Amino acid sequence: MKKILEVLGTLVLVVGVCGVLRELTGWFRFMGFSRYLTENVGFLHGREVFANIVIAVLGFAILMISDRMRKA
Repeated sequence: MKKILEVLGTLVLVVGVCGVLRELTGWFRFMGFSRYLTENVGFLHGREVFANIVIAVLGFAILMISDRMRKA
């Protein structure tokens, strides 16, 4: 379970960071997954950077949860 959470957290963190970079600079067009998440949700229009920051923080939180599982 710990390894699954580590992989999931890393993927979510990378998608969030690439989404922020894509919104701010126009790079990382190949990371279209976060674009589909942020552009297809109506209340996120105009808040794509914020949504990608939240995705990155969620990935970081998943990594912290997986790290705590080892100590328990």
